Amino acid sequence: MNNAAIAPLLIVSISNFLNIYLVIIFVRLLLTWFPNIDWMQQVVGFLSPVTDPYLNLFRFVPPLGSIDLSPIIAIFALQFAMQALATLAPALSGF
Repeated sequence: MNNAAIAPLLIVSISNFLNIYLVIIFVRLLLTWFPNIDWMQQVVGFLSPVTDPYLNLFRFVPPLGSIDLSPIIAIFALQFAMQALATLAPALSGF
């Protein structure tokens, strides 16, 4: 396989991973609104170790009252990375 065939595959793979990770972050954030549901502990038990390392990068933002703004900034940063990848994709793949 030559480099011209690897670059588009790599770009699509990273883009798909970032899309799936964004959905996982949204699911985790939505589940925090319902802390009293019994099944939530099992799901959050799986999602927390997957999402917390990324979300902890943005915990430097102090909460406004009881609203934690760090997940919002983390989502914006992830979307910015996805847009940058989409912008750079044609140049990296040689199109």
